[in-house]
Amino acid sequence: MELGPDSHLSEKAQHDYRLVQLAIKGDQKAYADLMDRYRDSIYFLLLKMVNNKDDADDLTIEAFGKAFKNLKQYTPNYAFSTWLFKIASNNCIDFIRRKKKRTLSIDKTIENDDGTETTIHLKSEMLDPEEKFVQKQKIKLLHELVKKLKPRYRELVELRYFKELSYEEIAQQLDIPLGTVKAQLFRAREFLHNVLKNVEGKI
Repeated sequence: MELGPDSHLSEKAQHDYRLVQLAIKGDQKAYADLMDRYRDSIYFLLLKMVNNKDDADDLTIEAFGKAFKNLKQYTPNYAFSTWLFKIASNNCIDFIRRKKKRTLSIDKTIENDDGTETTIHLKSEMLDPEEKFVQKQKIKLLHELVKKLKPRYRELVELRYFKELSYEEIAQQLDIPLGTVKAQLFRAREFLHNVLKNVEGKI
């Protein structure tokens, strides 16, 4: 869909729309540009909602992951920023509701209704990220995106996928709980997967 000279969108929104179209076609840099334009504003919006920097970081990467996964659904009836902020705020509201219902540790063993115990494992049905990293020259895209992540996420991804450290080694090196490492890398992997899926076969 081409935007005419009489488009109701602002110049900034029209530029965003062109980036969206490029991203859908597989342009690697367009994803990084979109993230760069809105990462901080999304983060501060979410920080106001949850009043916790770590949660705001996590929710920011989730918001971009969901937006990039559904990029083809965006239409220029309204600005991309409006669409992105709605995704981010709705996801945050869901997070707040879930948190109020129950706070659950990722590594925690919980008791089922029948009295048996279950350990929660974060298992992704998506392609293994190590495999994605070596496919079709996508390393450049990954580096572009990783550079746009907040420092905490960037360090985790680099240690895990570029330096190939184990979860345990990362937890020890950064002095953070193993469950935190797993949870944040899960979110990062989902985010990167959603972008890579969109450029599959277009590089």
